[in-house]
Amino acid sequence: MAKDSKKDYSQYFDFSDAKVISQDEFSKKIRIRGRDINIKSEPNHRQEKQRGKEDVQVLYETAVPDELKNVGKGKHYIVYTYGCQMNEHDSETIKGLLESMGYQATEDRKEADIILLNTCAIRENAEDKVFGELGHLKTLKTERPGLLLGVCGCMSQEEGVVNRIMQKHGFVDMIFGTHNVHRLPHLIQEALFSKEMVVEVWSKEGDIIENLPKKREGMRGWVNIMYGCDKFCTYCIVPFTRGKERSRRPEDVIAEVRELARQGFKEITLLGQNVNAYGKDFTDLKYSFGDLMDDIRKIDIPRVRFTTSHPRDFDDHLIEVLAKGGNLVEHIHLPVQSGSTEVLKRMSRKYSREHYLKLADKIKTAIPDVVLTTDIIVGFPGETEEQFEETLSLVKEVGYDFAYTFIYSPREGTPAAVMEDNVPMDVKKERLKRLNETINAYSHSSNEKQRGKVVEVLVEGESKRNSNVLAGRTRSNKLVHFEGPKELIGAFVHVEITDPMTFYIRGNLLTEPVAANQ
Repeated sequence: MAKDSKKDYSQYFDFSDAKVISQDEFSKKIRIRGRDINIKSEPNHRQEKQRGKEDVQVLYETAVPDELKNVGKGKHYIVYTYGCQMNEHDSETIKGLLESMGYQATEDRKEADIILLNTCAIRENAEDKVFGELGHLKTLKTERPGLLLGVCGCMSQEEGVVNRIMQKHGFVDMIFGTHNVHRLPHLIQEALFSKEMVVEVWSKEGDIIENLPKKREGMRGWVNIMYGCDKFCTYCIVPFTRGKERSRRPEDVIAEVRELARQGFKEITLLGQNVNAYGKDFTDLKYSFGDLMDDIRKIDIPRVRFTTSHPRDFDDHLIEVLAKGGNLVEHIHLPVQSGSTEVLKRMSRKYSREHYLKLADKIKTAIPDVVLTTDIIVGFPGETEEQFEETLSLVKEVGYDFAYTFIYSPREGTPAAVMEDNVPMDVKKERLKRLNETINAYSHSSNEKQRGKVVEVLVEGESKRNSNVLAGRTRSNKLVHFEGPKELIGAFVHVEITDPMTFYIRGNLLTEPVAANQ
C-alpha cells in the first residue's frame, strides 16, 4: 500500500460529540449519537507494548455461574471466525461458553439471537471483511432489535478499531478482546439487561484460565499450549493483540490431550504463536517444548501436529524428539518470511539466511521423509530485486511442499508501518507470481514422488467440488482425493496414489489391509 493511501484512523478518535453520563473507578458510561456505551476497559497500545514482570496465575474457575446457565435457553447463536488456528480454537471456547449458557447453534441468521464475529488483525483485507459484514448485519439488527451483535478477537485489541465501532457502528452490542474471552457470559448478561454497548478489552494479558468449556467438531482437535508472543517482528501486530508469552502447565496440557484421546479424536494440533518458546517462562521447572512432545508421544492418539514454530527457537532436542516418529507426524511448518539476511534484519526475525538453511538441513537429516512448509512475505519495505532473488533461491534450496505467500501490507501500530513502503504494488504482484510459480513447481515435483505409493489417509469429508469423492490428509499433510463410501469419514484408510497434481493428489482406495509407504 502506498504511504499516502494509508488509512486515517484519526477521525475515529474524535469524541467531541460524546457525552459522559457517569464515571467511576470501574467503568465509564458515554453517549454517542443516542447510543449509550459502557466502557469497562478499552485497548491501550502503550500498555500493550509494556512487558511487565507481574506473575501470571493459573486459575481453575467455573466459567459459567449457575445463575447464567439458562440465559440462552431456547435461543440460538452464530460465531463467524476469521484468521488463524488460534482464532478457530478461541471460537471453540466461545461456542462452549454459549452452549453452557443454554444457547444452541444455528446457521440461519434470522433464527440467531446472538451473532459474534471473532476477528483477525494480521492483514488489512481481514479487517475490511469484518466491517463489510457489520454493514450487512446492520439491516438484520434493524429488523430484529433484540439480536445481540458482538465483535471479539484480535481486531478488538486495536484502539482504532474499537473507536471506529463506537463512532460508526453503534448498533454493535459487545466488544471484547483476546484476553477476556472467559468473561463472555457476564458481558452477555450486561448487554442484555443494560441495553447498552458493552466494551471490555484488556490491554494486559492477565492470567491463564483453565477448564473453559469447548465445543469441538470433527475428528481433529486444537490444543492451546501457550499464549502470546515476545518476538516483536516489525511487521506483526500479534505481540500487541495476544500479549506476552505464557505457557500452560505441562500437566494441564497432557490431561487435555489424554481426554481427547479418550474421546476418540484421531489427530490433535498443539497451538501457540511460537510453540518452540513453550516453557521458557517457567520459573519453577525446566521443561521445554521438546519435553512436552516427548511426553505427548506416549499418549495413544494417532497423529500429533503443532503450529506455528519460530526458527530461532527450534532446538536440537526438539529435532531429536520429532525424529522418534510414532504419532509425531513428518510435517513441520517453519515460517521463513524472507530468504535475505538483510530483509530478515529489518523484519527483526533474529536469524540469518544461513541459520535457517542449516536448521532445515538438520531437520531433513534427522527426519529424511519430512515435509517442510513455510510463510513468505514479498515486497517488505526496502526489498530489492536481488533480495527477492535470494528468497527464490532459498525456496529452491529447501524445496518446500507448500507455502503461504503474502504481499506485504502495513499494520497500524507496528514498527514496519512507519517504514517507507517503497516497493510499488505492480512489482509486489509480479514477485508474488514468480514466487508462487516456483513453489508450485516444487509442490508438484514432491507430489509426483508419491505416484504408486500407498499412503495412510485420515478421511475428513466430501470433496468441495464433487460429493462422490472423499478428501483426507496424509501424515505429511498432503490432501488426497479418492472415491469411497461416506461411512469412511473420520476413519483411517489406505490409498494408492495414481495421479499427483500440484495442490492435491488423487488415488484409489485399497480395501485390503496393506502397509503404508510412509
